[in-house]
Amino acid sequence: MPPATRVDAAALPDERWDDPARGTIRFRTLISAPETATTDIVCGVAMLAAGETFALHSHSEPEVYFGLEGTGEVMIDGVPYSLGPGVALYIPGGAVHGVPLARTSMTWFYTFAADRFADIRYSFLHET
Repeated sequence: MPPATRVDAAALPDERWDDPARGTIRFRTLISAPETATTDIVCGVAMLAAGETFALHSHSEPEVYFGLEGTGEVMIDGVPYSLGPGVALYIPGGAVHGVPLARTSMTWFYTFAADRFADIRYSFLHET
């Protein structure tokens, strides 16, 4: 069993996709092997400023978003879902989802049942 692990999000740098067509989203991966001595779960915090994007994509793993700050719409299989503080969204594996345009700044917690973030195989619509 892995040991308990503590991660301070404020101490981590923002990450971004290498390809801006994937969106201008920033994120901080909090729990993910091998950076943390953990298994079975990946989580982090995602951030969008007003006017930024997270391109529509899918992956085989289900995902949960939990709103922390700001409000906005997350598209899931063509249906808009409002995300805001205290709101959880379950995104089924294989569902096409993203934030085509953040109208205000938004921050949310995300999590997957996987050992490492690198195991999540993103398929962006513009790349297929």
